[in-house]
Amino acid sequence: MTDLTRLTAAETAARIASGEVTAVAVTEAHLARIDAVDEKVHAFLHVDREGALAQARAVDAKRERGEELGPLAGVPLALKDIFTTEGVPTTVGSKILEGWIPPYDATLTKRLKDAGVVILGKTNMDEFAMGSSTENSAYGPTGNPWDLTRIPGGSGGGSSAAIASYEAALAIGTDTGGSIRQPAAVTGTVGVKPTYGAVSRYGMVAFSSSLDQGGPCARTVLDAALLHEVIAGHDPLDSTSIDAPVPPVVEAARNGDVAGMRVGVVKEFGGEGYQAGVMQRFNESVELLRELGAEIVEISCPSFDLALAAYYLIAPSECSSNLARFDAMRYGLRVGDDGTRSAEDVTSLTRAAGFGAEVKRRIMLGTYALSSGYYDAYYGSAQKVRTLITRDFAQAFEQVDVLVSPTTPTTAFPIGERADDPMAMYLADLCTIPANLAGNAAMSLPCGLAPEDGLPVGLQIIAPAMADDRLYRVGAAVEAAFQARWGHPLLEEAPSL
Repeated sequence: MTDLTRLTAAETAARIASGEVTAVAVTEAHLARIDAVDEKVHAFLHVDREGALAQARAVDAKRERGEELGPLAGVPLALKDIFTTEGVPTTVGSKILEGWIPPYDATLTKRLKDAGVVILGKTNMDEFAMGSSTENSAYGPTGNPWDLTRIPGGSGGGSSAAIASYEAALAIGTDTGGSIRQPAAVTGTVGVKPTYGAVSRYGMVAFSSSLDQGGPCARTVLDAALLHEVIAGHDPLDSTSIDAPVPPVVEAARNGDVAGMRVGVVKEFGGEGYQAGVMQRFNESVELLRELGAEIVEISCPSFDLALAAYYLIAPSECSSNLARFDAMRYGLRVGDDGTRSAEDVTSLTRAAGFGAEVKRRIMLGTYALSSGYYDAYYGSAQKVRTLITRDFAQAFEQVDVLVSPTTPTTAFPIGERADDPMAMYLADLCTIPANLAGNAAMSLPCGLAPEDGLPVGLQIIAPAMADDRLYRVGAAVEAAFQARWGHPLLEEAPSL
């Protein structure tokens, strides 16, 4: 029998629906894979073995009763540890929430369960989603399945590593400045940041509320589309949720065709600081799109050069506000409460012990940027830049249907290489941040291996808000062309664990 962990999510669901395999057998295969390799990879913070098997048994019982199964029923998924899950620990990669058991499900979690998706457990991440390498997790780093000495991206490195190492067929990430797309790029997988507001944030622990967006991670474009359709849609519990139909992403993924599309190449995403092999694979992808019938147009978005600076004022400012709730008084860690200290002392001691260095750095940056006398100079100016970036996108999309760029300037870097250089770490998100600032939809998918190091390179596709289906249309066309050219999915070249 084919290794059940090597099937795509679409193939797995089809076999379960037909009765060829049971959801329990598929879940057991993935749990065995986790047992075999996760000690090396460290993709998971918590494996919910009993919960996963119970969900799988429910899917099998539903099929035996003759009830219709959803398109992803029985498919195992790894959930980023930023979404609340009733009865299952949710730590956000931080000591300050160690051992916290949420009493409710996030809307996204509930939609996954309602669709029959089997949640295997919670994945490792940079603490409070602050980072680009998953090295900022309070529970240790995750390794990249292509080379365990290298980072799997961040902040959702656990989710990307779980699917790249065949520990799960699907995963969920969140993207504040690239934390779905950048891990996808460096692990040779597919990651999508939906339009801001397209996927509910209710029950997702907040980092930067105007930027955070949950989205799908997968090994194929179609799998990502199927998961996107499950988790997206209006939610009255989220005031930023868009009350509009979900774009036809699955249809686009099944019928990928770029003939006649106008594809814009962003002039500002290239040059100094970009790895030669990354640019080589990107340029080849552009030529491939031309061969497939797309019209290639060079687009200049001059405000994009200011995006990184604007992001690192806006995101820390919002984080300093959001993380004020972790005060040791209501839930989570409490340090120094021996009856002799004031509430302020207990709060201070708890935050000192519970927050890691990167979280403290961003809280302090944000608090400073919002302080009296500096608000207009820093936070206010960053919001003006955000408007300029949004206008650049609007002008670009008057000329083209989608924009393309490298997802990241380099391939996966060694664990520890940038740990003491925050600016070098922040540059990993150079290409992904503009889409978050404007709220647009964006995808990363594999476009080959860099010749210097044999590591995956990601192609980024950006579409206008609520035109998420364009991502899947272009992504499916590129993916099919790559597979036709090389005869197999790129990921199968990954070193065996």
